[in-house]
Amino acid sequence: MKTITSRDNPLYKELKALATSSQARRKAGRTLLDGVHLCQAYLELRGVPQQCVVSEAALLNPEVAELVQRCEERKAPVTALPDALYQGVTQVEHGVGLMFVIDTPVRAIDAPLAVNAVLLDNLQDPGNVGSILRSAAAAGITAVYCSAGTAFCWSPKVLRAAMGAHFVLEIFENVDLAALISASAVEVIATSGYATTRLYDADLRRPLAWLFGHEGQGVADDLLALAGQQVVVPHLGQIESLNVAACAAVCFFEQLRQTQSWTPKLL
Repeated sequence: MKTITSRDNPLYKELKALATSSQARRKAGRTLLDGVHLCQAYLELRGVPQQCVVSEAALLNPEVAELVQRCEERKAPVTALPDALYQGVTQVEHGVGLMFVIDTPVRAIDAPLAVNAVLLDNLQDPGNVGSILRSAAAAGITAVYCSAGTAFCWSPKVLRAAMGAHFVLEIFENVDLAALISASAVEVIATSGYATTRLYDADLRRPLAWLFGHEGQGVADDLLALAGQQVVVPHLGQIESLNVAACAAVCFFEQLRQTQSWTPKLL
């Protein structure tokens, strides 16, 4: 373990850039996992980080100390920062003082859609994107495809909202959704407030690709036209619509309910 005490240290400057700049994260192909839960999930599901960074005070925390030891045993570099320096790079208020630097995966699409998947069209809010990833992973969905206008999935805010879902999903970014839908081997279902079919009346007992759109504008018209089906999530009261992340969770778990509760009739 080495210790950094200067803000002019090159590694510290890199950490600062990764913590504060989306452009820096994209250019470097790296991002930060901040907090015990994310770091623990990464170790268990993906392997060792490029760098483990810990505040000096956090080394007294048994849970943090164990994770640091696991990194050292697996030959991952570990760097300690004085608490004041660590607070300059963390974005988690009252955090425990542990973060990983990891490479952000870059995946290429090499086959048509053939499994349960999520398609995100121009979603802007990192919290919504992270929540959708978390719900998708919890419902057993394995693939997520994001348009170029969707929030960067590997930003710290999306990572925190997803709570480790990234590490059990295959995430594709900067995807041409129109081309993906056109070549899909499974039906694509879009949510729309103008649809006439209720979610609960749709047959969801098969692999599907769920298409969700911009928080204010919804799914783009050209993508809606390509979808095999459009559904609406019914709701009561005077609220105009559900938040897109809440809508996605309802859709995923209605599909899961139908799939798990349905048994074929014997002929």
